[in-house]
Amino acid sequence: MLAKVLSSAVIGIDAYIVNVEVDISQGLPSFSTVGLPEGAVRESKERVRTAIRNSGYHFPSDRITVNLAPADIKKEGTAFDLPMALGILAGTGLVSPSSYAGHLVLGEMALDGLVRPIKGVLPMAIAAKEQGLAGIYLPAENAPEASVVGGIKIYPLKSLSQLIEALSGIRPIEPFSGDNLPFEPGKEEYPFDFSDVCGQESVKRAMEIAAAGGHNMIMIGPPGAGKTMLAKRLSTILPELAFEEALETSKVYSVMGLMPRGKGLIQTRPFRAPHHTISDAGLIGGGKNPKPGEVSLAHNGVLFLDELPEFRKNVLEVLRQPMEDREVTISRASSSVTYPANFMLVAAMNPCPCGFLGDPKRECTCTRLQIQRYRSKISGPLMDRIDIHTDVPAVPFKDLASEDAGETSAEILGRVKKAREIQKERFSRLKVHVNADMESRHIRRYCSLEAGSMDLLENAMDRFALSARAHARILKISRTIADLEGSPEIRSHHVAEAIQYRTLDRKALL
Repeated sequence: MLAKVLSSAVIGIDAYIVNVEVDISQGLPSFSTVGLPEGAVRESKERVRTAIRNSGYHFPSDRITVNLAPADIKKEGTAFDLPMALGILAGTGLVSPSSYAGHLVLGEMALDGLVRPIKGVLPMAIAAKEQGLAGIYLPAENAPEASVVGGIKIYPLKSLSQLIEALSGIRPIEPFSGDNLPFEPGKEEYPFDFSDVCGQESVKRAMEIAAAGGHNMIMIGPPGAGKTMLAKRLSTILPELAFEEALETSKVYSVMGLMPRGKGLIQTRPFRAPHHTISDAGLIGGGKNPKPGEVSLAHNGVLFLDELPEFRKNVLEVLRQPMEDREVTISRASSSVTYPANFMLVAAMNPCPCGFLGDPKRECTCTRLQIQRYRSKISGPLMDRIDIHTDVPAVPFKDLASEDAGETSAEILGRVKKAREIQKERFSRLKVHVNADMESRHIRRYCSLEAGSMDLLENAMDRFALSARAHARILKISRTIADLEGSPEIRSHHVAEAIQYRTLDRKALL
């Protein structure tokens, strides 16, 4: 007898419907799975066989063939366990196929018949709604995630027997209600605040500009100056996630199985800080079956690279393309997937290997050659893609001992939001959201300078040997500074402040 069950699988961060076709026919006992199954899918037959028996149901001693259609796409993961088990029991006549028609079935099986959570439920639920399906049977732990997608019923499961009883009409399952999981960005409080930072007013100003315009930045200073402390607080002054941003970010985390327990959506901007020993595949994404990397996990948030020169050079160079394109395409012989990677890069480094170059109180022990080797690990093209370069000096004792609290994150966020609103209105008819996203034609239109400002910028370009890309960065930063001030025109003092955030360009440093 043939039974068909609808299930789903993920490609990139999008899902597609998979028809699980189970055929039970006379012949020598066997269990084969076709349709390009990967390792975890091939192993599912052992889990399914044992789970059915331990749940108290009869497992047929016949020839069982499971086909996963479309058969020309590789299938991976454990989400097919439950639909396979249901298909086998339907094939034996225990369950009527009409009882689950028009419903998606997802779930990993434990050997005792319990249903375990799976990855990628959010994009699967979106695909089910787009296909016009009536509901989804899935693990109870994944229900909050799927409930984000309205207009489709979510049936949480704890075991195979619960599913069979529900489909047989013995004990119906109440649909999961997501009313207690509203999308409320900004309600979750960050554990950090800018008022915790002593001194460093100039760096706070640079971070405010970075947040207002979506600019990448690098902080250069001695150990213990507070670079990591400042970077962790950048997310607190970024505007709250819009629903579309939260949905796209949550899809990435769902595919990786990193959704917080009990959460329907990621509601705060991600902050990712990978260690400098990370590989290029770990940072960008990759593998035999390509998975998102740290740049995609930082989508719509902050990617912090501490001790930047300690990262391998080939790892840093692969950052250049996603920083420009805001997405990552990973190609393999069998497929090509694209992951979103719209992140703010915040990097930190010491001025030299010992960390005390330019420190007025401690002497640098590095030779000029050592300093050049240290800084040459960061290429000019990569540094050009970082808009803001700022010094982070050691904090003086009077600032550390001061009891005066600095500005809170909420106060800085208020100014950032006003600047973002100006940019939203300016770019309302364009595919540009913040000043950092502007291309050449946008810069010519929105960043025109008066004669005095033009002369100032020309002198800076000659003095610091800045590249054409650095010229564009200065204009973008100037536009953001003017937006923070509420000025429709870019004035000389806006350009002057923007220029000082490029004096740490690589050629000037060396």
